[in-house]
Amino acid sequence: MKYRKKPVVIEAMEFTEDSKDRVFNWVTCNREADFMDGAPVLRIQTTEGVMTARFGDFVIKGIAGEFYPCRSDIFAATYEPAE
Repeated sequence: MKYRKKPVVIEAMEFTEDSKDRVFNWVTCNREADFMDGAPVLRIQTTEGVMTARFGDFVIKGIAGEFYPCRSDIFAATYEPAE
């Protein structure tokens, strides 16, 4: 069987050098700023464990208020601007 994702509006922010502090303060679940290979990353506690957002990734606030990172290519293939 095939399924289509229901149209749901989500909030998301791209994690970049310029937005890293804004994204960190926006995420309300357990999170930690860290470094990986010399670059800043954001580690986010999700229901599936700790996930890491790297520069260029999007951080999504889901419909239940949960936060999780999403690679930019997956984000672009899955979401489009709502407004």
